[in-house]
Amino acid sequence: MGLLSFIVTLPLQPVKGVISLAELIPRQVEEEMHNPAAIRRGLEELEEARARGDITAEEEEQALIDRLTGSP
Repeated sequence: MGLLSFIVTLPLQPVKGVISLAELIPRQVEEEMHNPAAIRRGLEELEEARARGDITAEEEEQALIDRLTGSP
């Protein structure tokens, strides 16, 4: 019976894979957004951009606010 059920459900495997991926992606995004190392790296990148003169202090502040509020 195991072989028969495998053959019958084989066409559904791509759908199951897509469903698994759809469940995994939001978890990974949430984990990355709350990862202290990623947050620190983002802050360092903003600080370096301001030091180079690529952005102003106001733009840096707005980027921080956007990150904290989840705005794009």
